[in-house]
Amino acid sequence: MTLELPSWAGPLIGEGQNSGEDVDVALKLAADYGRRLPQPGRGETARRWAVLAAAGEHNLTVARVLEAHSDALAILNEAGEATPDGTWGVFAAEAAPHRLEARGSAGRMTLTGVKPWCSMAGRLDSALVTAHVGSDERQLFRVSLGHPSVTAQPAGAWVARGLRSVVSAPVRFDATPAEPVGAPGWYLTRPGFAWGGMGVAACWHGGARGLRTTLVRGSAGRSGDLAAMHVGAVDAALHAAEAVLAGAAALIDAGQAEGSAGQVLGLRVRATVADAVERTIRQVGHALGPAPLAFDEEHARRVADLELYVRQHHAERDLARLGEAVLAARPGGSGG
Repeated sequence: MTLELPSWAGPLIGEGQNSGEDVDVALKLAADYGRRLPQPGRGETARRWAVLAAAGEHNLTVARVLEAHSDALAILNEAGEATPDGTWGVFAAEAAPHRLEARGSAGRMTLTGVKPWCSMAGRLDSALVTAHVGSDERQLFRVSLGHPSVTAQPAGAWVARGLRSVVSAPVRFDATPAEPVGAPGWYLTRPGFAWGGMGVAACWHGGARGLRTTLVRGSAGRSGDLAAMHVGAVDAALHAAEAVLAGAAALIDAGQAEGSAGQVLGLRVRATVADAVERTIRQVGHALGPAPLAFDEEHARRVADLELYVRQHHAERDLARLGEAVLAARPGGSGG
């Protein structure tokens, strides 16, 4: 099984390939094509990820915006809600000292406080936002970002060299009207949480495929085994990553990736793909040297975009979470 791209995605890839860092184009493409992506767990998860990977292969700005928008639509679908209009994001990160509180009753809820890492909050129509309810639990809410009580921090604080137009910054909510989506705790425990994380990994994989194309083109005609070795190392790593993504998609569609099984699968897939991406970046740099980073705009942008994007994988911390789950499941472990 492979990540096979559906025919309708061709125009999306073509427009995205030529749009550079233009976030307005990326938002338009997300709005136009996001609702066409198959919902995860409905038999076509591999095709969903194939579109995300292909978008990432040609333009990581487009992939980053499309993934977040389509993830919001998938979450609403999982909650049994209709597909909405407009452009959407998902704001679920936590970072001290920021804290967002939900207040009120089921009939009228408001959000007050600051939410960090809100990507493109000043450009999107709406978002799904997690907020604290009580002392321990978090709940998901849908919010109109055009409401006057919502204030996005100015873009000047965003100094990233990668994904430069996909600005992430804190947002202040001041008694902002909000509609609950799912019960408290649902957002983090639903099956789609792990599935969405693997969809992000599909975007990383696509970005690395773009680097592989540059490597193959730059290595063609070079003599000696060293150039071929770099190509072989990258090809093997990305082949393994694609196989892992395709296998995970099959497990999701077969109903075998829910609960703890889905959580462990998500950690395994993201770790495998992130490792392949980081190896690809390293091998391509070793093989081609500084010239494409200095003189090839598209390549330099892709490397910078991918290095930032893949940091959504929490490296050793996520590997530790995976190891803890494996140890807990062993005979005699806390999960055995």
